[in-house]
Amino acid sequence: MLYWFLKWIALGPVLRLVFRPKAFGVDNVPETGPAILASNHLSYADWLFMPLTLQRRVTFVAKAEYFTSPGIKGWFQKKFFTGAGQVPIDRSGANAAEGAMKSAMRILGEGDLFGIYPEGTRSHDGKLYRGKTGVARLALESGAPVVPCAVVGTDVVAPNGKVYGSWTRPVVRFGPPLDFSRYAGMENDRYILRSITDEIMYEIMRLSGQEYVDLYASKAKELDKEAREAAKQEAARQAAAEQAAADEAGDDREQKAS
Repeated sequence: MLYWFLKWIALGPVLRLVFRPKAFGVDNVPETGPAILASNHLSYADWLFMPLTLQRRVTFVAKAEYFTSPGIKGWFQKKFFTGAGQVPIDRSGANAAEGAMKSAMRILGEGDLFGIYPEGTRSHDGKLYRGKTGVARLALESGAPVVPCAVVGTDVVAPNGKVYGSWTRPVVRFGPPLDFSRYAGMENDRYILRSITDEIMYEIMRLSGQEYVDLYASKAKELDKEAREAAKQEAARQAAAEQAAADEAGDDREQKAS
């Protein structure tokens, strides 16, 4: 009930009025039955704008901590994330990935739409990164079709590291459903899982227009951080060398003057 209240009465109308998001290919999303919506991930605002363009509810998994924090703040946080269409990762699994899979399978088993970001984390530079194979495993184990999705402009509205950005009109595009039933029973074949995932990522790239990088986003962030730190250290060394040269030149001038 809270989900629909936020979507149609409270939060949704405000977002529609202010940002006027555009949607294309909505007819590609099944009107009934389970489906996996596999999307790129540019901003924390993605999970607000993509479901806003659909009549059906879209559910994502989120960290269990969002639902278990103590106190009044924790209570409001739990209510908000629940109302926004997110459910906690099932912690009865051996790890977070297994828990997320169990939660996703339950959602799809109930005939609902499940939203997933195959990259696993937000893109730090606007590029599209290599997808993790969990989306392929989920497609094979559930038998649900995968609808590739691209959200464009949310990194302008809500850039990484900032609460607010600049105004733009977000665009959401849905591609034709992808059917992987031909691979049924092969969910333990890592080559099949990689092939399916790459096919999904290609469709997301085609819809989003992003530059694709065949590297996991988490690794790319790590390399970028290391490069920035190395550049910072090099700049500090160069500044120290220039200062040393300036000091030496000053000493030479003082000696000549004396």
